[in-house]
Amino acid sequence: MSPVFDCTTDHGRADAIPKAAAGVRDGGLVVLPTDTLYGIGADAFSPEAVRALLAAKGRGSDMPPPVLVPDARTVDGLATDVPDYARALVAAFWPGPLTIVLRAQPSLMWDLGETGGTVALRMPDDPVALQLLREVGPMAVSSANRTGYPASRTVVEAASQLGAAVEFYLDGGPVAGGLASTIVDCTRDEPVFLRVGAISESDVMDVVERARADAIELNAVGPEQTEQTEQTEASEDHVAPDASTAIEQRETTDDD
Repeated sequence: MSPVFDCTTDHGRADAIPKAAAGVRDGGLVVLPTDTLYGIGADAFSPEAVRALLAAKGRGSDMPPPVLVPDARTVDGLATDVPDYARALVAAFWPGPLTIVLRAQPSLMWDLGETGGTVALRMPDDPVALQLLREVGPMAVSSANRTGYPASRTVVEAASQLGAAVEFYLDGGPVAGGLASTIVDCTRDEPVFLRVGAISESDVMDVVERARADAIELNAVGPEQTEQTEQTEASEDHVAPDASTAIEQRETTDDD
């Protein structure tokens, strides 16, 4: 019987995460909570572990798993030709239930399956998932269920389907979301919705259109006026340090 770790407390996570991370680095599989559904995860850079993940779900390489990342800055290490609207989506919805498909860095030594040179990336909004990702790095993660069966909202539901195929089960309690992430193909000039889930199409497009409007406005200003504005702002920062400090303190106390 694979061990189930209680990750609903800080003490439980402190015990579970190092053990699960070591297991993942050794090629093992782990079930973990996310902000949407429970997932089954593997080291994204271990082709053998990724194949084991797909086998546990009962699917082939023609259905490659997405990759979860611990930080938005990871995007540039894994993807190339990232459009500005995709960066705006990351800024607006990460961490959260939005998966973006981008062109994968061609130099990466991994095999996620038949991806067509792309990678689907997401940063989850869950403390257990993020802590594990910070220990392991990018992980291939798919929903913790057999293909064709209901997605798991609890660790018990995941274990009943995946059993001993998974080495570690991290129990973060019932997931708060329950809806799969929205998937947007960002490899083209226009975003293409591959799946509408927890984030609506209108919310995504609002961000895309706002980003484009901001870009048009910035281009209309021109470099000379932009430089003058930056010089003015720098002067204001110099003469009003108290206001700058207050803004910085407020920003550092905001939640993600």
